Amino acid sequence: MEHASWENVTYHAMVVSEEEGTFVRRIETLSVKELPPGDVLIRVGFSSLNWKDCLSAMGNPGVTRHYPHTPGIDAAGIVAECTSEGFHKGDKVIVTGYDLGMNTAGGFAEYIRVPEAWVVKLPAGLTRKEAMMLGTAGFTAGLSIKRLLDHGVTPEMGTVLVTGASGGVGSLAVGILKKLGFVVAAVGGREEKAVYLSSIGVDQVVPLDQAVDTSGRALGGKLWAGVVDAVGGDVLSTAIKNTMHRGVVTCCGNVRSDELTSSIYPFILRGVSLCGIDSATCPMEEREAVWAHLADAWKPDNLEAVVESYNGLEELDAQIERMLKGERTGRSVVHLP
Repeated sequence: MEHASWENVTYHAMVVSEEEGTFVRRIETLSVKELPPGDVLIRVGFSSLNWKDCLSAMGNPGVTRHYPHTPGIDAAGIVAECTSEGFHKGDKVIVTGYDLGMNTAGGFAEYIRVPEAWVVKLPAGLTRKEAMMLGTAGFTAGLSIKRLLDHGVTPEMGTVLVTGASGGVGSLAVGILKKLGFVVAAVGGREEKAVYLSSIGVDQVVPLDQAVDTSGRALGGKLWAGVVDAVGGDVLSTAIKNTMHRGVVTCCGNVRSDELTSSIYPFILRGVSLCGIDSATCPMEEREAVWAHLADAWKPDNLEAVVESYNGLEELDAQIERMLKGERTGRSVVHLP
């Protein structure tokens, strides 16, 4: 299809607008020609809901600076047009991270246009829906587990702790770790969350009051061979002091706090490694490698169990409200038929 033929094509999208100091969300009809510049025009088939999308949808200026705006940091679809040689019409592709859904019109729409450098070809072994069941959350979990493996953490070393395990990153981290043969512990708050954690394969649920050490001690018990932390704050601080010799802690979230208070002793007496995870700007070579693992040996067996699926953009508003209230577990995937 020639570029000129897109001039009159319209599509549906969730649009967040500021009206008299309040941010409102509506499904609107937009024109493809008004999409931002980019090499690859993609017909979106599936997207997913992430915490960052909720922040954008409520007008958080740290995520999105200018409104009206379409959130959605994840998208999987089919190339409709490409002005470079990297992709061809009909290619199945994934876009996660970079600036998608932040200040570039995102995946809560039937079309996106992005730079070629943001696009990953859908690996064999994944459908577009499965790619969005994973999405940024699964990709972040995969990066975290790659760090554990790269630093030599093995199932034989002991239990891996996952914090925020009822959320998207945590739920998928549990699934990947179980697939790789690890014993997994997870921090559980409310009773219903503990039931959910057990249902997705968690071997040990750690009550929140035990996951936060207020004793003031610099070191705790040698409990964890590795940690996948998605919440930060005092839970992360406690996990660090309870990590074994040569253990590895990954950090990717700040739901509890963006501050970290820790003694230096876990690092100099136990040789603990703390690894930050930045999924948005991960280099393409590593990005493609992690997606290849997620499509194959790391693909969770319980993927369907941690996902709720919805048809059409109309359900998104209610799901955003549920996530903001802490009522969501696992992942939400939206199909744009």
